[in-house]
Amino acid sequence: MSVAFTKENDRDGTEANLQDRPISPHPNLVTAEGHAMLEAALEVARAAVHEARAAGEDGTGLALARAARDFRYFSARQADAEIVPPPPADGRVHFGSRVTFDRDDGRRQTFRIVGEDEAEPAKGTISYVSPVARALVGKVVGDVAVVAGGEVEIIAIG
Repeated sequence: MSVAFTKENDRDGTEANLQDRPISPHPNLVTAEGHAMLEAALEVARAAVHEARAAGEDGTGLALARAARDFRYFSARQADAEIVPPPPADGRVHFGSRVTFDRDDGRRQTFRIVGEDEAEPAKGTISYVSPVARALVGKVVGDVAVVAGGEVEIIAIG
């Protein structure tokens, strides 16, 4: 194949060519815990970059490419993070609130509304931009919200 049809960085095709992790267009709201998580992830990525370089990687290796990609992502996320103070105790659902609700299928669920990078539904946290969180913010105990075509009733807010 003619070099006219290759990219400058294609050399022999052995280079790691990883796409950057996508960065959300939403404001990067975080809890204090989420901010600490971003700082820790940034340090892990920084250490991984140093470790890959110390192992002799020159920019073409997969370990260095992954570490550098993570470093760029967490640097950007940490730089634009907006720490949101704990929610006010006004009886309404806010960013940072822990909300318990009953679904119309009989399930009871509890989630804390947090930033995108700290959300782990399996561990009881959801992103403030998720449909569930958007439906619940501003509501009070006893309110009903529509989530995924079904109704949920708020049982507790903490």
